Amino acid sequence: MKPIIYPCLLLMLVYSIMPLYSQDISKEEMIFLTEKWQGERFEDGRPKVADGILARMKNVSIEEAWGVLRGEGYHNQFEGNWEMLHLDQPIVGRALTAQYMPNRPDMGDQIKDRGLKKGRIGNTNSWPIDMLSMGDVYVADGFGKIIDGTLIGDNLGNSIYAKSGNGVVFNASSRDLEGLGKIPGFNAFVKGWDPSYLQEVMLTGLNVPIRIGKASVMPGDVVLAKREGVIFIPAHLAEKVVVTAEVVMLRDRFGIQRLKEGTYTPGQIDSRWSDVIEKDFSQWLRDHIDDLPVSKAQIQELLKNRTW
Repeated sequence: MKPIIYPCLLLMLVYSIMPLYSQDISKEEMIFLTEKWQGERFEDGRPKVADGILARMKNVSIEEAWGVLRGEGYHNQFEGNWEMLHLDQPIVGRALTAQYMPNRPDMGDQIKDRGLKKGRIGNTNSWPIDMLSMGDVYVADGFGKIIDGTLIGDNLGNSIYAKSGNGVVFNASSRDLEGLGKIPGFNAFVKGWDPSYLQEVMLTGLNVPIRIGKASVMPGDVVLAKREGVIFIPAHLAEKVVVTAEVVMLRDRFGIQRLKEGTYTPGQIDSRWSDVIEKDFSQWLRDHIDDLPVSKAQIQELLKNRTW
C-alpha cells in the first residue's frame, strides 16, 4: 500500500501549495474570492470601485469606516503603528497587493526566472509597480523586515506615483526618505526607514490575498490610510461606508449648530433623536443643501429615502 499511498499524498500536497507560489491567482479565483462585489472589474478580475466613491472616501474617518465594518462582521481590517512620510496626507485607493517572504535560493531563483521568461522586467520588487493603474495603492506584506527590507527608494517611488497617482502601504521598510518626500502628492505608510538595500527577500504573490499585521487584505479592497492607521475596506462595502459616514457628518453638523443656537440640550442631541428633531434635521438638509460638505445629489438621495 505504501508505494501507492505516499506518491498520491505527495501529489495532493504539491497541488495544494501550487497557488501560493504561482505569483498570482486566476481571474476565476479572484471573482470567486470577491463574489460579493457586483460592480466593474479590472481585466484580471480585481474589483474596481468607482473613482467617485474613492473621492468621497477621503472625508471618511477611520472610526466611521471601522464602525461600519464591525457592524458587518469584519473585525480584522485595521492595522495601526505606522511611520508616515507625511502626517496629514491621507491615502485612498484600490489595493494592488504583493507578498514577500524570506529568500531561499531554490524558490527565489525559479520565481525570478519564470517571471523574466513571461516578460517581466528587472528585479522582482519592480513587478508590482508595472501592474499599477491610476487610483491604485501598492500594498505589500514584507513580513515586517526593516534592515534589508526596503521595498522602494525614490526612483521606484517616482514610478509608483506616475502610474497610480497614489502612495504605498508596506509591512516592511523603505529607503530614501528625503527623496521620497520631494514627490508631490506621494505618501508612504511603512514600518520603518533604513538606508540599506533590499536583500534576501523573494516575491511569492502578486494580486493575492495577503496579511498586513492584524488585517486581511484582498486585491481591490479600498485602502483608507490616515494618521490613526490603515483600514482595508472590502470593495462591496465601500459605498456603504461612504454613505454612512456622510450621514454621520451631516447629523454632527446639524447637532452642533442647534446646540450653539440653544435649540436643543446636549442630552437631546446625544441620545436617540425624537421625531421632532428628525423632522427638523430633514428640513435643515433642504434649507442648506447647497452649502453642505456632501454633494447635492447625495443629500437628495438621503432625503428621498427618509420618511419625514
